[in-house]
Amino acid sequence: MSNDLERKSEELEQTLSKQLEILKKDSEDWLKVGAAVAAGALLTYGIVKLTKSKNKKETQKAIEVLEKEGLLNSDIKKRLTETKRSSIWPSLGQRLLILGLAVAKEKLFREIFASQDKVGEVEEDR
Repeated sequence: MSNDLERKSEELEQTLSKQLEILKKDSEDWLKVGAAVAAGALLTYGIVKLTKSKNKKETQKAIEVLEKEGLLNSDIKKRLTETKRSSIWPSLGQRLLILGLAVAKEKLFREIFASQDKVGEVEEDR
């Protein structure tokens, strides 16, 4: 009895050690993926930050030139300095429309093919 318990405890310890090794290997993979994602995010953030500062400098130069020429009015200044806000709603609406059309098409095809199958069954019964 005690031999069985000792053997089972050894098997459980071996199983636990194997599971821990597998967990370590998997966590290494996830750590590498996470590091790659973080590096990509930092790189993207840096690029966006640089392009925004470049655009701001160019806009500021354009405003200064327009002021010197006397062509700067409030409307032009507002257009140049106002941030362009992109919205998710138009693209989301288009996607929902396409999704709705796809669902409607599937239902229509099911009804057409189901009615054809029923007609075929009725003709076979005759």
